[in-house]
Amino acid sequence: MQATANEQTIRNIVQEVLTQLTSRTGSVGKVNGSTGPDTRWGVFNTVDEAVAAAQKGFEQLSRASLDDRKKAISIVKQICDEQAEELGRMEFEETKIGRLEHKIAKLKAIMGVPGVEFLKTEAISGSHGLMITEYAPFGVIGAITPVTHSLPTLAGNFVNMVAAGNTIVCNPHPSGAKIASEGVRRFNKGIFAATGLENLVTIIGTPTIESAQQVFDHRGVKLLVVTGGPAVARAALQSPKRAIVAGPGNPPVVVDATADIDNAAKSIVAGAAFDNSLLCISEKEIFAVKEIFDQLMTSVSNHGGYRLNAAQVAAFTAKAFGPPKEPGGHYQLTRDYIGKDAAWLAAQIGLNIPSSTLIIYGETDEHNPFVTEEQMMPFIPFVRANCSDHAIALAKKYEHGFGHTAIIHSRDVHTITKMGRIMNTTLFVKNGPCMAGLGLGGEGYLSFSIATPTGEGVTSPMTFTRQRRCVMVDDLRII
Repeated sequence: MQATANEQTIRNIVQEVLTQLTSRTGSVGKVNGSTGPDTRWGVFNTVDEAVAAAQKGFEQLSRASLDDRKKAISIVKQICDEQAEELGRMEFEETKIGRLEHKIAKLKAIMGVPGVEFLKTEAISGSHGLMITEYAPFGVIGAITPVTHSLPTLAGNFVNMVAAGNTIVCNPHPSGAKIASEGVRRFNKGIFAATGLENLVTIIGTPTIESAQQVFDHRGVKLLVVTGGPAVARAALQSPKRAIVAGPGNPPVVVDATADIDNAAKSIVAGAAFDNSLLCISEKEIFAVKEIFDQLMTSVSNHGGYRLNAAQVAAFTAKAFGPPKEPGGHYQLTRDYIGKDAAWLAAQIGLNIPSSTLIIYGETDEHNPFVTEEQMMPFIPFVRANCSDHAIALAKKYEHGFGHTAIIHSRDVHTITKMGRIMNTTLFVKNGPCMAGLGLGGEGYLSFSIATPTGEGVTSPMTFTRQRRCVMVDDLRII
């Protein structure tokens, strides 16, 4: 019923805007450069078509006002917020990973992604006049989006990139292509109705590895933005184009003897359980000092965790991982386990636990595959450390130098400072769940792309700009 109402609203708006445009110009084509809207609404069969449409969209956007950018962004945010339940369910049913309530929450969170308010102009005046530095768009940006957050990543990228004056051509993960395409259709319909702008975002409706490579290689694509696993990250980094890459992470958590244990337990569960640990920032392995280790393990069970004994941990590990294909290689993650509920995972080793269970967890040694590998399921290994220095050393070792995210629970400022310097991660969260690092329960702003390998960090509209200098010689200096 809601979807029908929304579609009718869009149709009414479109008709109203078309009438207004016709009365002013005699033809919609005089405004948007066509004889009417492109009824594919941004979904194309080939990369060439998608890039060409995005290029025309960029040319329109370049002539449009900043107010039109704001309108486009506002429409995308509104769609994500008001249609979150419908779109979140569609994503959940297509991808079959994560938790429905968190799919919905991630779409609603798009309201917190920064837009044009982040843009700035810098000026320097002196004896020889005035110099202005503007932050200008690249043009058409090629975006690769993951199955873990298919539509939220696309929507977040849209807000950032269009705010900066760019348009986007997206090659989504094949397992999340339907919901991504539906989002693109709805975004473009709403934007056209309100502004007359077309194809600010385009998408390959049936994406493949080949189409991703075509996006990487296409002359019309000026910048690459990749959010995904190690393989696609490496491919982007090998491209001759500039690439902004949100790569892998394996976020460790340190809990020392001074920590608020109840808060630490609650935060660990909240972060690790969010969307069944699909977030690249979520708590993946815990290093807790021996003085409070047992207390922490008990406290986790009070906040929605189910503790496995040693035999159960061993049995589940054997189910979740296969052996490396070669000596010294990575353990092979059982992909059917990715993003599944804790109760479903427990059932794989014959345990019948409450469906309300948020995570399963247990004590392991540091060599367990759940510690060494980035896993995306709500089983969390807890490793006993001798002291805070030992815990930090383990955290450093098993973060693998990704420089992505690290978390600590401590009241000792010296220990917090030491870990922050040693880890040198893009996100460093103290005394809260991982989401606090992205403004969800902590200070800051939201992004679904954290560019660690290429150094941009938590992306914003400024990330997707290039510096442009304008100089006026000997004039316009009034001081």
